[in-house]
Amino acid sequence: MQNFAIVEGLDLPKVTVLVRLKQSLDDAQGRVIERALKNLGYSEVRKVRIGKLIEVWIDDSASQDEAKKQVEAMCQQLLANPVIEEFEVRLDF
Repeated sequence: MQNFAIVEGLDLPKVTVLVRLKQSLDDAQGRVIERALKNLGYSEVRKVRIGKLIEVWIDDSASQDEAKKQVEAMCQQLLANPVIEEFEVRLDF
């Protein structure tokens, strides 16, 4: 299934980026959410890690390989902090 969005009248393919703290780092925000969920009665919760989802629509003239390389470069330069975060690029087209 292709995932396109109408942007300025054009159907453009979407790339999804998931950014998370590296596993070796403590996720204080995740721990707070984990405790809150347990306090709400969700005793089965064992661990919570927080991240962010970024959606990027790419010009449809780019190949999948080009689009992935471009978005990975965006992550290295701006969308993620490679010192403390890891990212995953998902092509939705």
